[in-house]
Amino acid sequence: MESVSRRKFLKAAGVALSLPSLEAMRPAMARHSDEKQVPRRMLAICNNLGLLPGEFFPTGGGRDYTLSPYLEILKQHRNDFTVFSGVWHPDVDGGHPADNCFLTAAPHPARGGFSNTISLDQFIAERIGHLTRFPSLNLGVNPMQGQRSLSWTSSGVLIPCEESASTVFRQLFVSGTAQEEKKQIRRLQLGQSILDVVADQAKDLQKSLGTNDRDRLDQYFGSVRELEQRMAASRAWEERPRPKVEAAEPVDPANNRAYMEKVRLMYDLARLAFETDSTRSVALLLDSVNSPAINIESMELSDGYHNLSHHGKSETKLAQLKEIDRSHMRLLDQLFSDLRGVKEDGVSLLDRTMVLYGSNLGDADRHVTTNLPILFAGGGFRHGQHLEFDRVHNYPLPNLFVSMLQRMGIEVDRFASSTGTMRGLEMA
Repeated sequence: MESVSRRKFLKAAGVALSLPSLEAMRPAMARHSDEKQVPRRMLAICNNLGLLPGEFFPTGGGRDYTLSPYLEILKQHRNDFTVFSGVWHPDVDGGHPADNCFLTAAPHPARGGFSNTISLDQFIAERIGHLTRFPSLNLGVNPMQGQRSLSWTSSGVLIPCEESASTVFRQLFVSGTAQEEKKQIRRLQLGQSILDVVADQAKDLQKSLGTNDRDRLDQYFGSVRELEQRMAASRAWEERPRPKVEAAEPVDPANNRAYMEKVRLMYDLARLAFETDSTRSVALLLDSVNSPAINIESMELSDGYHNLSHHGKSETKLAQLKEIDRSHMRLLDQLFSDLRGVKEDGVSLLDRTMVLYGSNLGDADRHVTTNLPILFAGGGFRHGQHLEFDRVHNYPLPNLFVSMLQRMGIEVDRFASSTGTMRGLEMA
């Protein structure tokens, strides 16, 4: 085998290293030959300070459970959701850093040398993202940019959250000028031409490599081809007009204290994106840890959201936290109603949209990452039940992710630390 010079190797390596940055900007499209006729969608929401466990979890299991104080707010949708207790991401520990693993289930996020894995929303985007203008949307409320996100590429690279509701609205529904569209198409064409050069250079290198290196290079070629296809699809979407909606462009709140208003705006945008079939995968991080003393209509809060979560059983702090949590439940109730009110081919949008709401913390006061508060609504499942698992020896939450992927028509039997599908959850 011919030896490869350092100059030649570094030249090819530099080319190869350019690819992940492109994947981070827009995940590569995987071909999905078995396209389903019925569109299925997912909205995954993580509030990284969770909910007060005693107010959230119901009593009794099965379909005859008794609604908890928080779930009473959602009682009109009782048959539209399933509530879980006794679930967790196996070995996802470390307190606050676990929010980055809410959709990946990668273990031990607080340890040195931790490397994340692909998130559920990006797993979906890679397989069916080519069916819509946007493979996925990654949204955030008060996110700590560069440090927190629900979305991660297959290489474990963080995808930054978009926190401006007005920017997301314009991306979804406002077409650029003819000149701007031509410029964007030119950028896509330029990207494809760069990939052509990359592939040619890599093929020259392949002739002088051993078997193992040639196998690695073949994998690289596959990634390049997938990215080329994604860029070609992006060009096709750029040439199509964006959908028209009656909603006005939202006004971004002036500061982070308007936390609940930001949450409402993001829920509205997710619904509009699904209603227009602009995407089928949305992740939304509610970064409560990074939020100040937020505005609540019914109460003046004395401290920042994070400090309140460490209540130490203080009645004053608990009263404020309960009102914050109730506000979350009211917004969720409105989201369910809004999705229920939209019809697609005679079927409600809620019946075609899986809404996963939960947290990486089971108890924020103690940084506990077991017994996570999880509520799962819509999406074509038989709901109206409390699936109660062992609250000491928890059941793997990634099993729910497998059930969700299968409902979307993606043929998998494992995701992260799953052991199968979610026990007790049936498709409608």
